[in-house]
Amino acid sequence: MAEELILKERDGQIVVLTLNRPEVMNSLNFPLLLALKDQVEEIHFDNETRVVIITGTGDRAFCAGADLKERATMSETEVKKFIFTIRNLFTFIENMNKPVIAAVNGIALGGGTELALACDIRIASTKASMGLTETRLAIIPGAGGTQRLPRLIGRGKAKELIFTGRRVDAKEALEIGLVNKICEPEDLIGEAKKMAEMICETGPIAIQQAKYAINHGIETDINTGLAIESNAYWITIPTEDRLEGLRAFKEKRKPVYKGK
Repeated sequence: MAEELILKERDGQIVVLTLNRPEVMNSLNFPLLLALKDQVEEIHFDNETRVVIITGTGDRAFCAGADLKERATMSETEVKKFIFTIRNLFTFIENMNKPVIAAVNGIALGGGTELALACDIRIASTKASMGLTETRLAIIPGAGGTQRLPRLIGRGKAKELIFTGRRVDAKEALEIGLVNKICEPEDLIGEAKKMAEMICETGPIAIQQAKYAINHGIETDINTGLAIESNAYWITIPTEDRLEGLRAFKEKRKPVYKGK
């Protein structure tokens, strides 16, 4: 069943994971969360994968958030377990040792927007609609939205969107910095793969350390952040890839990095 809930496609060093519950707009229930968890944990330790793209089946929805029909059947304890599971899963995705690109192909509400926020880069279809709409259900974002959104777009705008629960279209999402880029629906996966291919040309260890330095350094003061960056840089110095980069530059050719 897990294989059906998450479709996995490999294109060289790029893996595309597709949420596959189109009949309910790819909303998140427990089985889908656990299927996604299994996939990302496996990819985390897969040295053949350099970049992950997460998207949704169809052109209607990336992910409409939590499955509210399932939620209505849950006890308070089960709801707590769901929130615990989704929050930890999205934090794992945020901290994966390789870049994750969200290809937002349609509606992304609540947990759908929170999933996109946990990714490193967001590319959206012009048909996309995003928002943290939880307050309209008398709850708050519970999978990191209250923390990641203000860090990405600023405190004031994040409060506006969370307090009102309103949606933004692709154009506004780009204007406020919620997404990196927008494109026509038919070009979405191609654009995500194009960016992923550019990342694949870089040094794997360098990308891991750059992501680590950005994610952890931004949570600290500038001096601590610079120390984190310095330590991350030191890890790249003794690598074979660094020497290969220098040789390739000297020989005017593309480097061949091995992640060593």
